[in-house]
Amino acid sequence: MFAGKDPSALAIQHASESRELARLTWGELRAQTAAIAAGLLELGVSSGDRVAAYMPNIPETVASLLACASIGAVWSSAAPEFGARSVIDRFSQIEPKVLLAIDGYRYGGKDFDRTSTVERIASEIPSLERVVRLGYLDGSGWEDGFLRSSEVLEFASLPFDHPLWVLYSSGTTGLPKPIVHGQGGILLEHLKKAHLHLDAQPGDRLFWFTTTGWMMWNFIVGMLLSEASIVLFDGNPGYPGMERLWDLAADTGMTCFGTSAAFIAGCMKDGLTLRSEGRNLDALRSIGSTGSPLSPEGFQWIYDQLGADTWLFSTSGGTDLCTAFVGGVPTLPVYLGELQARSLGAAVEAWDPEGRPLIDEVGELVITRPMPSMPVFFWGDSDGSRYRDSYFSVYPGVWRHGDWIEITSRETAVIYGRSDSTINRGGVRMGTSEIYRAVLAVDEVVDALVVDVPREGRDWMPLFVVLREGASLDDSLVGEIRRRIREDCSPRHVPDEIRQIDEVPRTLSGKVLEVPVKRILMGTAPDQAASRESLANPDALDYFIALGGEKEGSRGS
Repeated sequence: MFAGKDPSALAIQHASESRELARLTWGELRAQTAAIAAGLLELGVSSGDRVAAYMPNIPETVASLLACASIGAVWSSAAPEFGARSVIDRFSQIEPKVLLAIDGYRYGGKDFDRTSTVERIASEIPSLERVVRLGYLDGSGWEDGFLRSSEVLEFASLPFDHPLWVLYSSGTTGLPKPIVHGQGGILLEHLKKAHLHLDAQPGDRLFWFTTTGWMMWNFIVGMLLSEASIVLFDGNPGYPGMERLWDLAADTGMTCFGTSAAFIAGCMKDGLTLRSEGRNLDALRSIGSTGSPLSPEGFQWIYDQLGADTWLFSTSGGTDLCTAFVGGVPTLPVYLGELQARSLGAAVEAWDPEGRPLIDEVGELVITRPMPSMPVFFWGDSDGSRYRDSYFSVYPGVWRHGDWIEITSRETAVIYGRSDSTINRGGVRMGTSEIYRAVLAVDEVVDALVVDVPREGRDWMPLFVVLREGASLDDSLVGEIRRRIREDCSPRHVPDEIRQIDEVPRTLSGKVLEVPVKRILMGTAPDQAASRESLANPDALDYFIALGGEKEGSRGS
């Protein structure tokens, strides 16, 4: 990564709610990395040891990851907003020797002290020999004595499949799976993505909004393998308003703005004007969207705001591979609501239940040949059984990812959401993303959740909606939602019931909790259906637990 880089060239621009926008050169990044690597070695960390980080999306975290990679230590991170139990459930599985942790962070204008959380984490992970603290909120930096002066950054000679980092599955129904990626496989995959899919050029400035608890953080750090620089932001992307990240794009001369479909939908709902007076986005060549399917309306809004010459690419992949297997290609046309192509080296197909490839039909997303960044193993999975059960239990020898996908006759792709949250209406299987697309086009609706619950010989399909402040779910709005779904989707898609909720339960990485909610409404004990520690907003489950109890009571009466 450092080879051939001009020490005076820009490597990272970074800002947060507690820090002003600043720049870091390649020389400064190398010096930070060398000092942290020397500090870790002084603490007794050696090749193969695990270093865990309870750190935000800031340059010190990037340098810490690179320091671990340079000495052969295995990196693993959790975002500071994760609760103690979520962190313990993840890190305890890999038995880290050292924990790097901040004092607190600022989000949405409020300060969050994590001192007691760090103390609890440290007390419940017996393998920890040392906790190294970074004063982030108070601005004091690394604790005294940790950083070591080092003129030279040396690199350990390692096997191709030596563990680079451990990422984690969502853990909604059990302990998160500790997914291990190899140094060589990630190197190849991220070099390919940077140069051939993101079109990273010298002087480009790449950004993806993420936290250190999501694979997109590892991915954006991987883009430093190119000759582009990266932009980091730590904080609430909607504070004090939805224009915050677009202002950052202007201030940094961003060329690629990576975000989520939900963020784009939020900007649309907010009525944001991107090219407002004083916000120069002329450097912005491309917009990337991931996390969930981007609606055709989202595509059109970006083009209306930024112009037809903007390259808008939707992309889809997963933590399991730490990459996208379908997404953007700078030399291909963009079709509304579609992903441009399967990624190079990703043998992605849509299969029916019998394992037959489908074209212009929705099927299970499978990968029929190995990819470099497939996990080398799951930590602690000595016989590989958990790995095989996760990906190869449905189609023996073929990776099943768990998404619905359509490969079109023009070789584009459409993602329809998780295959394990399928709606089945009278034998017709449907993806939930189609319903969300229609519902979220209604002005009063800001979020939604739909599930299909087998009940007494028939299916019950409720739709739960979060409304804009001041809106009410009266007969008129219910009728408008039903009309929109009927016209945009089909009469089969119209829900049996529409209910208003305060918020949609989501995982720590922002995914909608469809399957656990469905299981709760079917009568599964809540603690078996979902781990509250794996959720960003665990209290949002309480509504569904109460509703599940009501339904269970009515069945028993």
